Amino acid sequence: MFELSDKAKKLQAELTEFMDAYIYPNEEKHHHQVEEAEDRWAPVPIIEELKQKAKAAGLWNLFLPDSEFGAGLSNFEYAHLCEIMGRSEMAPEVFNCSAPDTGNMETIARYGNKEQQDQWLKPLLAGEIRSCFSMTEPDVASSDATNIACEIRRERDEYVINGRKWWSSGAMTTTSKIAIVMGKTDPNAEKHKQQSMILVPLDSPGVKMIRPLHVFGYDHAPHGHAEIQYDNVRVPASNMLLGEGRGFEIAQGRLGPGRIHHCMRTIGVAERALEAMCKRANAREAFGRKLSDFDSIRKDIARSRLEIEQARLLTLKAAHMMDTVGNKVARQEIAMIKVVAPSMALKVIDRAIQVHGGAGVSQDTFLASAWAKVRTLRLADGPDEVHLDSVAKMELRQYR
Repeated sequence: MFELSDKAKKLQAELTEFMDAYIYPNEEKHHHQVEEAEDRWAPVPIIEELKQKAKAAGLWNLFLPDSEFGAGLSNFEYAHLCEIMGRSEMAPEVFNCSAPDTGNMETIARYGNKEQQDQWLKPLLAGEIRSCFSMTEPDVASSDATNIACEIRRERDEYVINGRKWWSSGAMTTTSKIAIVMGKTDPNAEKHKQQSMILVPLDSPGVKMIRPLHVFGYDHAPHGHAEIQYDNVRVPASNMLLGEGRGFEIAQGRLGPGRIHHCMRTIGVAERALEAMCKRANAREAFGRKLSDFDSIRKDIARSRLEIEQARLLTLKAAHMMDTVGNKVARQEIAMIKVVAPSMALKVIDRAIQVHGGAGVSQDTFLASAWAKVRTLRLADGPDEVHLDSVAKMELRQYR
């Protein structure tokens, strides 16, 4: 069941080698370039340099299963590569495999027409531009997407967009050129056919970047999470994705693979945190003993290993099911991993922070930033409560 193809094994080995040679040695340089940049939202030189190396090595656009645009990997195979990339904050962008671009590229590849693909998908695949997904709104509980109130109104051969969005991740970077905006086209339609998704160039008149949002004090430059006002923004009617009222349909097709990506990257972060915890415990002494000699530390290390393995197996099972029986049948497993993976990683990272003491909450390790990012995942793809409710409904249905 869990056997990788020869191609996937080869890419796994090459990706690991690339990470060791270029990613880990340049992480501190990346951090300093972001901190010292005149424009915090401009592309980071070391990232742009490593992108060219990744392209030359054939480690580019590794996602997009079942698509002519991708690397020809299944969800199960790509999940293994996601874990490797997830060990570093900068790695996914280097390989053009970072959110929300991956989800947006999958959306345009699957639901866009040839004109939309030529205009937006091709430069995204080439890494020439970036993008954002503009769905969540500050004035409604966006975990229930039927609440989305942003207006998308048809006027002759154009659509007019009015609304306020936030957590439009990726919008702040200067290379972000296109947003996929979810809004309401027909408030009188059936509940799940009121919403649509439309392509909105970010340089359109009326698109106003209000502010970058912070995550536990981090602004995540140069990527950033924007609050955006769409004020009578006009785009051609041809920018509509798939058709009016198809927004929920697109969202369901987009979120399955995206959740697998997030979960496996999260497992990569957890693995690196456990590695850091073990190295620190072996190197540090307190009260006349190495930290690794304390029973409480050893139990934390053991529990972390158990939890990582459990989460990985559940995620790989979900990915395998997506490949073999489809996203709809795998929806319970997808919902489960969305709860399990970030919750597990938060516990492992928290234990690693504790072992590192003051260094764990400072900028001197990756742990504090990693914790903040992973914590957002318990909200970003839908809150835990929504996924738990879905799992419970599917479980209860078996016993009616």
